[in-house]
Amino acid sequence: MAPRKRKADEGQAGGNDDVPAAVVEKRVTRGSLKRANVAAESEPAKVEVKGKRKGGKKKKEEKEEKEKEIEAVENGEEKVEEGVNGGEGPGKGKTVVIEHCKQCNSFKTRAIQVKNGLENGIPGIAVVINPEKPRRGCFEIRYEGGEKFISLLDMKRPFGPMKALDMEKVIADIVDKIKA
Repeated sequence: MAPRKRKADEGQAGGNDDVPAAVVEKRVTRGSLKRANVAAESEPAKVEVKGKRKGGKKKKEEKEEKEKEIEAVENGEEKVEEGVNGGEGPGKGKTVVIEHCKQCNSFKTRAIQVKNGLENGIPGIAVVINPEKPRRGCFEIRYEGGEKFISLLDMKRPFGPMKALDMEKVIADIVDKIKA
């Protein structure tokens, strides 16, 4: 059915005879604001646009900051901490680099697991993940510019050699080598 047309006596007030037509709220849209501004450029009207979200820029800026932090962690741009024990201990001044491919998420989970294990096992050690652009199919743990603990290169899917590793044992072996 077609909608009914208004009667002529209802007018602008919508049937409310006691309320003048000028007081009745009218829905304001962006298009109606443009038309009103074009028609009356001399005096801009203060009208609140409905449907606009307040604080949208703030959320967008926070999201961008979080994305930058995530990229910095993935690229290895973390703060390098000095030894916690007043400059003494087995992890003093040593930096371990974990290079992992970004092709699959399993590389990332193992790298984070190794990082957490080393930081918990050796106080004061600095662990950096992917300081440079990583090689494809690579999972490597090494001293910065030195000895390699694990080096798995040019792996093809499904990355069998890496998935076959017992990460707890790998972490324990690396901690033992560093402490020795």
